[in-house]
Amino acid sequence: MKVTVENKKGLEKDIKVFIDKKTISGYLEEKYEEIKKDVVLKGFRPGKVPTEILKRQFGKAVYGEVIDKVLKDTTTKALEDNKIKPAGQPKIDLKSFGEGKDLEYTISVTELPNVEVGSLKDLKVDEYVVKIDPKETDKRIDQIAKTQKNFKDAEENYAAKVGDLVVFDYKATVDGKDFKGNEGKNTQLELGKDLFIKGFDKQLEGVKNKQDKKVEVKLPENFPEKEVANKSASFECKITAVRKPEETKIDDKKLTKLNAKDAKRNKAKILEYNKVKKAEIIGNEWIISLEKGEKVKSKILINASGPWINETLNKNIKIKSKKKIRLVKGSHIITKKLYKENVAFTFQNTDKRIIFVIPYKGKFSLIGTTEVEVKSPENKGISKKEITYLIRSVNNYLKKQIRTKDIVDTYSGIRPLIEDFNTASKVTRDYVFDLKIIKKLPLLNIYGGKLTTYRKLSEKVLFDLRKFLPKTKKGPWTHKKKLL
Repeated sequence: MKVTVENKKGLEKDIKVFIDKKTISGYLEEKYEEIKKDVVLKGFRPGKVPTEILKRQFGKAVYGEVIDKVLKDTTTKALEDNKIKPAGQPKIDLKSFGEGKDLEYTISVTELPNVEVGSLKDLKVDEYVVKIDPKETDKRIDQIAKTQKNFKDAEENYAAKVGDLVVFDYKATVDGKDFKGNEGKNTQLELGKDLFIKGFDKQLEGVKNKQDKKVEVKLPENFPEKEVANKSASFECKITAVRKPEETKIDDKKLTKLNAKDAKRNKAKILEYNKVKKAEIIGNEWIISLEKGEKVKSKILINASGPWINETLNKNIKIKSKKKIRLVKGSHIITKKLYKENVAFTFQNTDKRIIFVIPYKGKFSLIGTTEVEVKSPENKGISKKEITYLIRSVNNYLKKQIRTKDIVDTYSGIRPLIEDFNTASKVTRDYVFDLKIIKKLPLLNIYGGKLTTYRKLSEKVLFDLRKFLPKTKKGPWTHKKKLL
């Protein structure tokens, strides 16, 4: 690599970089050897696809990836070697590039000025400390919970009342005649909110599941079908479910629901309770066949099935995974508050594991976590052995002793631990990406991941798949937006 620095006006500099075609060719050969191990092409055994065929199939994509990496690496090296600290994002202008050609480009950069800092001994500042009362945090969590209601099926012969959710199908008529849009399926009304047609849900008070109910209302003036607007209508309703509200827990499941709602607001298509039966490449796209008969087409397939990732790869995508995971169950117990202080503790056990005790929702203490290796990703909840382990661990340190009867709630989760892809004995608790290119289409397998890093993980997914996605100037934005 040859580097020439030209000083321009003020702090502006142009750095000219030249890399000969032989060096670029070497990088390309290394990349082809790397992808050769994972590429699957009809007629060739894994790892035996000739380089020339790889070039014909993936030449442009591989060249783009190699040049992208070379530009990043050599730009950083050119700036570091010449001790230039850029004040902003350097601008790169490609002069010459392409397979079989030298790479020449210019880095235009504004250099940070050399500033000598004087003594700060006499500098006085005002320090502001903002303290947030835990009660205010709990109050805000309760407010969120109230806006995210959950409902559960009521017992048989239960009569609906204000605050309950009634689910029904209906057929409406005006003067005994049908009209456009007069039928509805799986309509859901929370009684007392009067959000459907004025006075409608009042007449549903007292209904029971599987009951037929006739509702008489006046259609509003702004009803979409003008010919029946402001007229009396008769609704024949078939009640299919009556559900009672239940306490909303702000937990991982609720966060998942909030993310799904947020994705819908951003025009994502969410298909809940719909298992993937098969994913295959037909033509130049992925075809995903779903349990309910629907087929989804996509240029990119991401396997983020958590503990089920290898099962999904083997059974649904029909690709044998070489990556190993260990499934670990982590369980927690919740007790009444164990101490008045608003502090958290971590305790070292004799088995060299750490147990924490954290103030939880003002009235409780959260204790965790266990680590039990399991064979199946199906979560059966906390075991008696885990409960005993957590109780003994805490009682070794705290003056106030706890027993099983002091537990008010428990929860457990299964997470995969990924064995290092190069060293079998090394295990990571973070996420690992495994990107495969199959018939020119990307398959990204996400091993691991956890609640505390899911947002950054999602941003990295988009960054790693950027060459397969439409170009956009919009960068990461989720850190500036509220989820609600």
